[in-house]
Amino acid sequence: MKTWDVIIVGGGIIGLSLSIELRKRGAQVLMVERGEPGQEASHAAAGMLVDCGQETPATLQPLATASARMYPEFVHELQDESGVKADLRDQGTLLFSDDVGSEGLTASLSELEPALADQDRRGIYLKERSVDPRALVTAALKAAKHHGVDVSSGSAVTKVVTLEGRASGVVTEKTSYSAPVIVNCGGAWAGQFPPLRFPTRPVKGQMLAVAAPRMLQHVIRAPEVYLVPRSDGRILIGSTLEEAGYDKRTDASTIQRLHKAAIALIPALEGARILQDWAGLRPGTPDGLPILGATSVGGYFVAAGHFRDGILLAPATALVMAQLITGSRLEHDIAAFTPARFGL
Repeated sequence: MKTWDVIIVGGGIIGLSLSIELRKRGAQVLMVERGEPGQEASHAAAGMLVDCGQETPATLQPLATASARMYPEFVHELQDESGVKADLRDQGTLLFSDDVGSEGLTASLSELEPALADQDRRGIYLKERSVDPRALVTAALKAAKHHGVDVSSGSAVTKVVTLEGRASGVVTEKTSYSAPVIVNCGGAWAGQFPPLRFPTRPVKGQMLAVAAPRMLQHVIRAPEVYLVPRSDGRILIGSTLEEAGYDKRTDASTIQRLHKAAIALIPALEGARILQDWAGLRPGTPDGLPILGATSVGGYFVAAGHFRDGILLAPATALVMAQLITGSRLEHDIAAFTPARFGL
């Protein structure tokens, strides 16, 4: 039976990015995904690369900033290896917030975004990027296969096998696979199988997309709604935060509320055609921070619970976890994210 050096459980952007990083270091990698790679939280995300102290937990800020800086090269490599454009945009973000102080821009907002409603509210410009997560995971999957990552899809892992206190493989609904190193990148499903029950949970987010070419250049974030333009003329409108278990159904009244909130910011959107609505399940944790590092089981690692920042944190997570797994010096401190804080 074929064996691997590392088995990655979960085929979202975190698992995909880590699989590529490990292959660069010469490891034989198998990625096991319960559904289709990249079709859960990564597929549903808006793709805002939020690097703002007002919105990012202070403990997470250094890793978030480092990952944001890695993004241009990260995307360039994926695009080069896959031939898929990920629509990395650097026009920036207009942030409307009650916390914006006297330094907030008001006079130039209409110049930056002429379609904005004339509202008496302060906003600031942030030098942030955005990316199309669906294109990104398509590129990452093709790049992973280009690097020689093996992929098993359509069968969930039911347990991590241990032998004398160390990980030795995984069992799925259909078969089993062997490896001395297992990495749980299962997102909202990371706690669904033994021997360790990571405290990740699904946090539902509903969104919609409208067709509005050339109407918006910047990402717009306000307390009630955010808008993320794509280069192909779509604008994504989101999002909710709901404790609804694994229910991914959308609710018509919720989608309508988001749509109306977007129109209040950009009145011209009232005539924009709705293309699609959907919901995704972000992997939340009790303290709102990711779970990264070695577990109490030898050879068993975890990189899950990224909540709203999985897309942003993918390159830095992949780098630091690959360094940890291969025994290299860590470029970023992940002590605050250890599974040991949950007794794991």
